[in-house]
Amino acid sequence: MDAPRAQLTPVELGSSGNLRVGQRAIAIGNPFGLDRTLTVGVISSLGRIIEREGELPLGEAIQTDAAINPGNSGGPLLNSQGQVIGVNTALQSPTGASVGIGFAVPVDAVKRVVPELIERGYYAHPWLGFKAYSIVPALARGLDLPVEKGLLIARIYRDGPAHEAGLRGADREVQVGNYTLLAGGDIVTEVNGTAIASMEDLTIYLETKTHVGDELTLTIWRDGEEQQMEITVGERPMR
Repeated sequence: MDAPRAQLTPVELGSSGNLRVGQRAIAIGNPFGLDRTLTVGVISSLGRIIEREGELPLGEAIQTDAAINPGNSGGPLLNSQGQVIGVNTALQSPTGASVGIGFAVPVDAVKRVVPELIERGYYAHPWLGFKAYSIVPALARGLDLPVEKGLLIARIYRDGPAHEAGLRGADREVQVGNYTLLAGGDIVTEVNGTAIASMEDLTIYLETKTHVGDELTLTIWRDGEEQQMEITVGERPMR
């Protein structure tokens, strides 16, 4: 639809930092090619991790039950004041159509990412350069670990941030029940004083609190002793 420039008003960007589960969410897009479609729901959850087949996960997503279908991606998610609080991105469904679980990238992430996309053509996602197991009590007992929550580092990427910082990966394989696990690596329990209990926690922290080049302080356990270690946030590989 053509319209005079004077009649076009940019939509106002809101904030996603103060969102609450249960508040109104309004999705606009072109589902199945049906342009200018509006659906209404609520925010169902916050801080979701979107798993993507063959790609690294995206953190901090807004979950909504406002109907999101193929064709909604890239459209705005609005609050009841008409402010943009997110950008519709994905849905989870066994049928490929909306079952009330849709996801949007929060607008604060958009504000952070878009200037770099314009300047560089891509966004450098923060990365620490290791793979780790999320520690649960059963794993802690099976490996006789000193903590019941945290990340047990399994592998270190060569020349990555963790490698440069001197973090240690596994040095042996052990059998725990029916599983063969990599053991002996450092255990990460905090990043800058924030408790980290899972890889999801780490992903969300890095995406929302850090940029490439930032200096972080990790609290780790090594050889049964707690210590602090400095690490510089690196750029996550594209693949």
